[in-house]
Amino acid sequence: MKVYLDNNATTMVDPSVKAEMDPFFVEKYGNPNSLHAFAGETHPAIKTAMEKIYAGIQADRKDSVVITSCATESNNWVLKSIYFEYILTGRKNHIIISEVEHPSIIATAKFIESMGCKVTYLPINAEGLIEAQSVRDNITSKTALVSVMWANNETGAIFPVEEIGEICREHNVLFHTDAVQAIGKVPISVQQFNVDYLTFSAHKFHGPKGVGALFMKKGKELMPLFHGGSQMGGLRSGTLNVAGIIGMGKAIEQAIDALDFEMSEIREMRDDFEDELLKIEDTFVVTPRNRRTPNTILISFRGIEGESMLWDLNRSGIGASTGSACASEDLEANSVMEAIGADEDLAHTAIRFSLSRYTTQEELDYTLEVVKKAVKRLREISSSYAYTPKGHESGLGLSH
Repeated sequence: MKVYLDNNATTMVDPSVKAEMDPFFVEKYGNPNSLHAFAGETHPAIKTAMEKIYAGIQADRKDSVVITSCATESNNWVLKSIYFEYILTGRKNHIIISEVEHPSIIATAKFIESMGCKVTYLPINAEGLIEAQSVRDNITSKTALVSVMWANNETGAIFPVEEIGEICREHNVLFHTDAVQAIGKVPISVQQFNVDYLTFSAHKFHGPKGVGALFMKKGKELMPLFHGGSQMGGLRSGTLNVAGIIGMGKAIEQAIDALDFEMSEIREMRDDFEDELLKIEDTFVVTPRNRRTPNTILISFRGIEGESMLWDLNRSGIGASTGSACASEDLEANSVMEAIGADEDLAHTAIRFSLSRYTTQEELDYTLEVVKKAVKRLREISSSYAYTPKGHESGLGLSH
């Protein structure tokens, strides 16, 4: 059996999304910026897709939603624009992010930090959560931007973006949230929450890879990332990815329609699967269930290297991960596990299982049996498990 449980890394394209995209590769291939009839065939579909994207995040038509290649591009755009508009000009000198942001935020923050920007990296607590008070404690009159993800890609932890947005509003500070892991898993409204910038990628909610978006609140538009064209109102020049936009529009519409299913049936399947995993001795899960996205488990099996577990899972046809797909080739301790204060051995043992609306109970039952066999085999050959002190995990926000 083949089982895919790495949906926080990417998701399969929904067949109906693919069907909606198909005509725009061969049949309706005109450049939408041309003036002839071939271009006219694409305009109505793009308009409809953009309306679905606006509706998916409850954006106002006066706001800007700019199509990008992915959230990594969008995240870079936000931070680098803030650097050019605020830091380089001397208007402000400080940004705030969390220490567990996606690598596209962390790496960009470190880059602008090397260029003279002061960066505060907010810690997470023992449950893997950002505390809004830490934003209030660190924000100053020189803070240009706060960037905190809506939901964490590794633990599924849902951060208090509503409260953080209000703190930013009080201090007249711009607020950006990376919502890659939130679309289709929790309700999203840029009108309800004080969000100036929001980023996401279609491939996280059963859309195509290589297309994402950046929301900018009206009056908060950033400097253009690319120059040389009029596309996207001049904010992001370049020929539009017509099929990708249409696919993202269809995918976000379906993700919102399936939100209740995700928050009920998928959550219940996840919880039952997690309950069975936790029956295995010396297993620990980060972040309380009610503070997590409904599809995600980050679990540690004490005494077992995460990469070793992945090897056994992969041999049995199961796809999972040890954390962010953007850092999957780094054999380093899980950054979230380190951030919550787990010891070095435990920090190397984290495995992430992330479900989707296509995950079946049969797949989870099969995975559970494979995991049990893998734990038994790997602990029998472990050089450290028998000598690992028990109870060390107390106070780390780990459940077992």
